[in-house]
Amino acid sequence: MKKLFITYLPLFVLISCTPSTTISETDTNEAKNEINHVMNKWHESAAKANHDAYIGTMSTEGVYIGTDATENWTTLEFKEWSKPYFDKGQTWDFKTLERNIYISDDGKTAWFDELLDTSLGLCRGSGVFRLQQEEWKLRHYVLSITVPNDNLNEIIKINHATDSILIHQIKEKNR
Repeated sequence: MKKLFITYLPLFVLISCTPSTTISETDTNEAKNEINHVMNKWHESAAKANHDAYIGTMSTEGVYIGTDATENWTTLEFKEWSKPYFDKGQTWDFKTLERNIYISDDGKTAWFDELLDTSLGLCRGSGVFRLQQEEWKLRHYVLSITVPNDNLNEIIKINHATDSILIHQIKEKNR
């Protein structure tokens, strides 16, 4: 019994001294509140045509995916594309109707989805945040237009010609 105790004592000490990798419920709620605030300010920055604040929310390694199949930009590409619109004050004003935020066990990554009231109608946004130097940075954002299931056949018909061309181009490029 003594040998067993001496053999396993270091293991028990090691386990008891190992810091927890799961953040507390309080820290999780605080992170969710911070991200909710950052997202609200991000949408507000667009509505107020504040390009620096808008792009500054995104990680330099970020990705923005728009509603068009060709809109898959790095942060730098999106910055360059969006700048003229912000300069002219021709931006967008997304109002959040609902948002769900999820935090990783280590508290360093978060993902979310949101339903938005936009000039395009109802849209869905989703994305990923990463905690970088005590600041939440948007690493990935996807904007999509919602389509009621009852209207899918109409949308498929409308998109068919354009989708066919894009599918062909992408297949050719990937050969």
